[in-house]
Amino acid sequence: MPDQKQVVIIGAGPSGYTAAIYTSRAKLSTVQYAGFQAGGQLMNTTEVENFPGFKDGIQGPELMWTMREQAARFGTEIRDEYVTAVDLSARPFKIWTNLPADVAPDEFAKLGPDEAKAMRATVMQAEPAVMAESLILSTGASSIMLGVPGEKEFYGKGLSTCAVCDAAFYRDKVTFVVGGGDSAMEDALALTKFASSVTIIHRREAFKASKIMQERVLNHPKVKVIWNSVVEKIEGSDHLTHIVVKDTQAGTTQTLPAEGVFVAIGHRPVTSLFVDQVALDDHGYILTRQSASVAGVKLAQAAIDDRQLVAFPTMTSVEGVFAAGDVVDVRYKQAITAAGQGCAAALDAERWLEQQ
Repeated sequence: MPDQKQVVIIGAGPSGYTAAIYTSRAKLSTVQYAGFQAGGQLMNTTEVENFPGFKDGIQGPELMWTMREQAARFGTEIRDEYVTAVDLSARPFKIWTNLPADVAPDEFAKLGPDEAKAMRATVMQAEPAVMAESLILSTGASSIMLGVPGEKEFYGKGLSTCAVCDAAFYRDKVTFVVGGGDSAMEDALALTKFASSVTIIHRREAFKASKIMQERVLNHPKVKVIWNSVVEKIEGSDHLTHIVVKDTQAGTTQTLPAEGVFVAIGHRPVTSLFVDQVALDDHGYILTRQSASVAGVKLAQAAIDDRQLVAFPTMTSVEGVFAAGDVVDVRYKQAITAAGQGCAAALDAERWLEQQ
């Protein structure tokens, strides 16, 4: 028979590690599945200056490793494995980590929702790796990238996916933002406080961002826009120095000096594992009773307790399953908000287990 734990945490970014710290300190038997690339998006970040407690900043990987060691110190059993299937239809919940013989772990990480779903039936023929009385989902989200040459090489070396996080590092620098939604507008406005120039590159002739955000950006004296264009290549040596931009209508290209490029074309929550298991919103984010959406409000309204409070706000549509961090967060996407949500999910899980 597989082990049975009081709490299983899937994911190992700020939310997952924080949840593990809290559940382990509460003396709940906790297993955390960190995957083979533990630490989330902060593992690709250099200096983190906006996480409280580090007056001189801290390297992203160092912050994640410190959180991991802290969780382990309190007794969390951290397993560097991918969860490959879950069954949330009944408690205790079942979690699998095995893979078909012809699928390597790095290949599994790249599977889309349909591929992962097709593989699940094979995986679930084996015995589960662990059973869980409660579950905390903190698998995070990944930035949608451009997929152009140079992008991987210069990630963290002039290329970023979060201007709100990194704008202060680009004081008096020439910067570009790629995108046309509200996130791109927010990134551009964040950069105007520091950069010498901000140019938005958008593949269409009009933004899809809200009108008020468009007005703020288009009326800002520091912001320029290159319409109907895409980034074709990112160049540099030790650090990003140039980008190649193509005009999609004329078919011409130009090489522009660049010291910072911010990709703001959206995020993709890592939820293929949970399709048909818990309720997701239209963009694939896990819904909880505190999701900032109409669907989240409906979940909350259905969970009002006798004190007129929302019971267990981090709970998903499945009783005993909680979620935290970027896999839930459609708005803020910061390490500190993810950590706070991880704390909340752990406290909710602890109190829910007490009631059982």
